[in-house]
Amino acid sequence: PDRSVLALTAELLHKLRKVRIEGYSKLLQFALEKMPDGDTLFPGALSLLFLLGLIEYRPKSDAFEYVGP
Repeated sequence: PDRSVLALTAELLHKLRKVRIEGYSKLLQFALEKMPDGDTLFPGALSLLFLLGLIEYRPKSDAFEYVGP
C-alpha cells in the first residue's frame, strides 16, 4: 500500500496544498524522491487528482495548480 497510486496521490496532494502551484518537472522529482517507482505511478496519481477536481494543468507555465477546497 505504501507503493501504490493512492499513496503517491496523497503525497502529491499534501505537497500541492502547501505550495498551491508546482511545475511538472519539480513534481516528478518529488515523486521520485518519495517512491522508488514514482515515475511509473506519477501519471496515474496526477490523473486521479485531476478526475477528483483537485488540480488543474496550466500549459503556459507547464505546472499544476491545486484548486480543491
